Amino acid sequence: MSENAPAAPTLLTAWKGAQAQFKAAGIDSPSIDARLLLEAATGAGRVDILTDPYRVIDADKFAAMEAMVARRLKREPVSRILGRKGFWKIMLNVTPDVLSPRPDTETLLDVIVRTYAPQRAFDFIDLGTGSGAILLATLMERPGARGVGTDISTEALAVARENAANLDLNDRCTFIRTEWAAGFADDSFDLVVSNPPYIPTADIAGLDPEVREHDPHLALDGGPDGLQPYRDLAPEIARILRPEGVFAVEIGWDQGEAVKALFEAAGFTGVKVVKDLGERDRVVTNGPDPRVDPIPEA
Repeated sequence: MSENAPAAPTLLTAWKGAQAQFKAAGIDSPSIDARLLLEAATGAGRVDILTDPYRVIDADKFAAMEAMVARRLKREPVSRILGRKGFWKIMLNVTPDVLSPRPDTETLLDVIVRTYAPQRAFDFIDLGTGSGAILLATLMERPGARGVGTDISTEALAVARENAANLDLNDRCTFIRTEWAAGFADDSFDLVVSNPPYIPTADIAGLDPEVREHDPHLALDGGPDGLQPYRDLAPEIARILRPEGVFAVEIGWDQGEAVKALFEAAGFTGVKVVKDLGERDRVVTNGPDPRVDPIPEA
């Protein structure tokens, strides 16, 4: 080996190299993104990177890593590159047909786990289920629950069904192609949840490329003012929810009061706006507030 030959890449140099490229490109969380791609390309785990940083990477694995880095530099989300995304306590397959689950949406789970004690049985529906993230995370947390996921996208429902099977939860849920709650009887559910599209149509062009170019616009576009799905949902949720039932819907950070008013107009009382961990309005519900209500134990 000549003196000028480049040193073989190691876990550490590959991680640091990718991290530097992401940082220079202005990509958020460059360290985490670089680590996730390195783990996927090499099969190494987080512990390996820390305890065996000078392990040499095979040429084919390094090439795979470089190919992934190139895709990320074009602002393709890590979840799209890997085909999977963590949400709450579960790992989900994601495809271009579904919204990539976001940590903000976990605020819905914060409400749900405070609504029902761990062993309590209840029926719920996730309207516009996409990858099945909310539905499946709820089933994982609450073994007495049974859930239904609806979506108008056949492709999204296929992803959700696959995720349910992978998590061994398919015996407690069903997936149905329909628009929101069309076809369901009055007073059918104890809990109704939804993360509907809420981006105003004109704002989509200004979203980060990771979202604008890789999430399905069907799952983003909330109409001219971003509120049309809630106008459709509020009376439907009021119809299918049982007396004393709880609803929780995700909202955009500036939509709290407007969405709250829509649900109050549909006949709900005790409606509140819940903030996410970033202190932004994120969920409208008539259920518990994670900031003040404890998780029930029994």
